[in-house]
Amino acid sequence: MNKMLLPALALTLMFGAAHAQDRYGPPPPQGGDDNTHYGWADVLRVDPNYSIVRTEAPQQQCYDQQVVRREGGNSTAGTVLGAIVGGVLGNTIGKGDGRKAATVAGAVAGGAIGHRAAGSGSEYQTTETRCREVSQVSEQRRITSYDVEYRYRGEVYVSRLSYDPGERLRVRVSVEPAD
Repeated sequence: MNKMLLPALALTLMFGAAHAQDRYGPPPPQGGDDNTHYGWADVLRVDPNYSIVRTEAPQQQCYDQQVVRREGGNSTAGTVLGAIVGGVLGNTIGKGDGRKAATVAGAVAGGAIGHRAAGSGSEYQTTETRCREVSQVSEQRRITSYDVEYRYRGEVYVSRLSYDPGERLRVRVSVEPAD
């Protein structure tokens, strides 16, 4: 009966030690200074310290802008059409041998006029959406450290820590002779 009780007792002690280690942190290092030991202090107050952190990120900014568009005519078609009309008019005006010359002159003049008329096209206003990339700066308030007030063996201490310790704080106690 005692033989069975010993392994159960050993397991209970091991589990209890492991549970205490998980709850209160790792045990102090072995082989260290003999004048140093570890203890637990009760945390009285924790005050977070804040700072402003600036971040810059690219962002696309879009806007609408009025633009003037030009719709060009078909200058080739205008030239050909003008030459045909000019040639027909020249042919009807001219007589005899002058008819050929009048037809050619009418075709050249009509082609030039048709080219100019078709090339000018029409203008109109419209709205275009344009975008550009800008830097967006944002500021955020973040916790950078904690001022912790704690009591160890009746004495009150204050330390700045990088973490919130919770209700209890593990402390290292070092004893040295005073000169």
